[in-house]
Amino acid sequence: MSPTLVLSLVAGYFAVLIIIAVLTSRGATSESFFVANRNAPWYMVAFAMIGTSLSGVTFISVPGNVYGKSWSYLAVALGFVAGYFVIGTVLLPLYYRLRLVSIYTYLEQRFGYWSYKTGALFFLISRSLGSALRLYLVANVLQLAVFDEMGVSFSVTVMVSIFFIYLYTFKGGLKTILWTDTFQTLAMLSCVALSIYFMSDALNFSFKQLVSSVRDSPMSQVYFSDFRDDKFFWKQFASGMFITIVMTGLDQDLMQKNLSCRSLGEAQKNLFWFTPVIVSVNILFLTLGVLMYQYAAAKGLNLPEMPQLHNLKGTFDTDKVFPFLATKQFSLAAGVIFILGIIAVTYASADSALTSLTTSFCIDFLNIKQYPETQQTRVRQLTHLGWSVALIIIILIFRLYKEGSLIDAVYKAAGFTYGPLLGLFAFGIFTGRGLRDRLVLPVCVAAVLLTVLIVSHSVEWLNGYKFGFEILLLNGALVFLGLLAISRPNGMNPIAEPAV
Repeated sequence: MSPTLVLSLVAGYFAVLIIIAVLTSRGATSESFFVANRNAPWYMVAFAMIGTSLSGVTFISVPGNVYGKSWSYLAVALGFVAGYFVIGTVLLPLYYRLRLVSIYTYLEQRFGYWSYKTGALFFLISRSLGSALRLYLVANVLQLAVFDEMGVSFSVTVMVSIFFIYLYTFKGGLKTILWTDTFQTLAMLSCVALSIYFMSDALNFSFKQLVSSVRDSPMSQVYFSDFRDDKFFWKQFASGMFITIVMTGLDQDLMQKNLSCRSLGEAQKNLFWFTPVIVSVNILFLTLGVLMYQYAAAKGLNLPEMPQLHNLKGTFDTDKVFPFLATKQFSLAAGVIFILGIIAVTYASADSALTSLTTSFCIDFLNIKQYPETQQTRVRQLTHLGWSVALIIIILIFRLYKEGSLIDAVYKAAGFTYGPLLGLFAFGIFTGRGLRDRLVLPVCVAAVLLTVLIVSHSVEWLNGYKFGFEILLLNGALVFLGLLAISRPNGMNPIAEPAV
């Protein structure tokens, strides 16, 4: 694929997004920016959430991670089902009853000012890190496919990528994003299906042969029984459940979409239709991963030994495998499909994240509602620009230290940063106790530091046990215990009764 072709595809794609943004942002207000006037159809929200939930990490890292991890990720995806059930039956009723815009205002009503600010702060840290890692991926693909050959530096690639997101989201916010993400989800799902078709066709597989080849591959192992292994099935399942609860149910980004529905019933309908679809899409990505390595073997490519597939530390980077095959080895049509797919899925996640960061900062820290609408617009747009710059800085720092699969990095980072949110919300919903509010932030920070210490020494301290995605459970449990230690009885706020 020539750089000119790739740039033309990117330019055409963004032209479509900007046209959608112009049409949907007319007469935009803070209410439409933050919650789309609470008038979004549930089926539109459900479809748009697919692209937001998956991101380029799923598109690149889940297939690549089949090398060494097999289909162990399927246990995580099955855990999603239990997680979405908890969100739909416990968290959504709570949020709708209180008519929240920022879900972290629940913590203020339940515990007080410092608990509220602590929850919002950890969300900002979590989402900015997660979004930066996801954006790193698409910038890396564009660098490999286009800008390396043009002599353009990686930092310029990152700045251009984020500038385009800012351009089509700064005015309309969520109202625009529901439309752009619907378009991008459709593009992404089409690209996954077509990528599987192109590889199957190159390997001369019929549909029956495709199914049997993937099923019989040693890379398709799902169940791992050693509890000390980071691929242990039930550990992965529990991690998937709690990752979903915190990265969807306690995350302003995805909950902002759910809160834009017309009623609680529609929001729940959206979530329960969305659940089986997201599991099925993850199965498609795992299938794609097995086919990818079978294709490389059939072509005589020894991927782990290829220098261009190593990271800056000189180790095999499975996140580079799919981009390399798609842009250097597949047919032109398959390469075009890949570029469109990775752009669609990454920007569907990143644009939503940037909007949610702006929403949380404006509401939770700037109290934007106190200003007239014209001033709100100026503050909102400056905040949007500030978070765009912050994401650029985080991406450039991450590139210097990245090693291993990006999806592992995303979930492990989430374990450290979303753990305090899990502990805070669990304590608020399932106990009737109050807190010594000023001590909440120190307790959460101490729990994170203790989690880092335990995870770093788990092999020697815990008889060879390796922590995987369940870092989140450890961190959340430590926060819960710390909150219990600073709690006091009869602290229940009547407005925030437990939702169970």
